[in-house]
Amino acid sequence: MKPTVTIEYCPKCGWLMRAAWMAQELLTTFADDIRSVSLQPSEIGGSYIIYVDGEILFNRKDAGHFPEIKELKQLVRDKVNPGKSLGHSDRK
Repeated sequence: MKPTVTIEYCPKCGWLMRAAWMAQELLTTFADDIRSVSLQPSEIGGSYIIYVDGEILFNRKDAGHFPEIKELKQLVRDKVNPGKSLGHSDRK
């Protein structure tokens, strides 16, 4: 079964639109590689965590910043389809 990506975001911080945009980017890039992207409002203030099948892939609090979309695509690719080319989003 294909993996599921979950974006947990803080609704009180107004991060729904950021999460929705990132979900759209991931669904477009990984249409053949992931089952779904779900958006999950967090009960913890300031939370912005991205999971693949329940495993933390990126945590804003630990990283000290939001992921750039290029960085997020690379992290997801490395987890769900390491051989996939991301074109201009690939590491140089």
